[in-house]
Amino acid sequence: MPTDVDIQTYARTLALRSPDHLRVGPFTVRYNPNWSIKYANYAIPDQGAEPTAKDLDALIAAFRERARLPRLEYLPDWAPAVEPALLAAGFTVENRAPVLACSPADLLPPKPVDRLAIAEPVTDAEFDAAALVQHHGYGGTGEPEGGEAAWLRAAAGGGGVAALARVDGVPAGAGGCSVPVDGLTELTGLAVADAFRRRGIGAALSAHLTATAFERGCRVVWLEPGDADVERIYAGIGYRRVGEKLNISLDPGSAAS
Repeated sequence: MPTDVDIQTYARTLALRSPDHLRVGPFTVRYNPNWSIKYANYAIPDQGAEPTAKDLDALIAAFRERARLPRLEYLPDWAPAVEPALLAAGFTVENRAPVLACSPADLLPPKPVDRLAIAEPVTDAEFDAAALVQHHGYGGTGEPEGGEAAWLRAAAGGGGVAALARVDGVPAGAGGCSVPVDGLTELTGLAVADAFRRRGIGAALSAHLTATAFERGCRVVWLEPGDADVERIYAGIGYRRVGEKLNISLDPGSAAS
């Protein structure tokens, strides 16, 4: 199973590869100009970083100049000095989320779901349908900004996985596994439409994404569950805890230190 360093190295590598990333002091900022949700815009500290007040002022300014919430996602043991510095600057811990991982030998089959069909999107209409499920699943209203569909296309085209689940032909769920790095990939963006929840679709879709990632050469799939109930769903198909991730942000009304 991967270590904290493996997972954080993976996330930082993808952030550095993103076309609009920023380097601000000892931080890499993953910035998405066409996708404003906080989960798509965050900073990762360098390993062992010890940021100064000046570094944090610059980081906060970089987010605010781009109309984004100053926010970080990282595994605390990667850079132990960062959290105390952030708290001193007025940041607030959103949550400490478990990190789960699964290897090919651990994956368990999900319970079958009647009339469920899962396939990779191919047409623009299919990618848009998957993006709409994700957008609404994460609290959005109206139409997506475009970031969801772009992410799914990039994942599918870069060796990762994208999937759209349908029940009787109606879009019911979507998700993906990001572009792999050294055999690791992250299962993320999993969403099930409100009308189809509590039917086992989330477990079936997760298992499909995980199995497909393994078929494409990945050795480990990792993820961050949204809450304890979601963690139990992943545990049911073979995922186990391997670490903890800190999600921390600065209240929009707070001033830089």
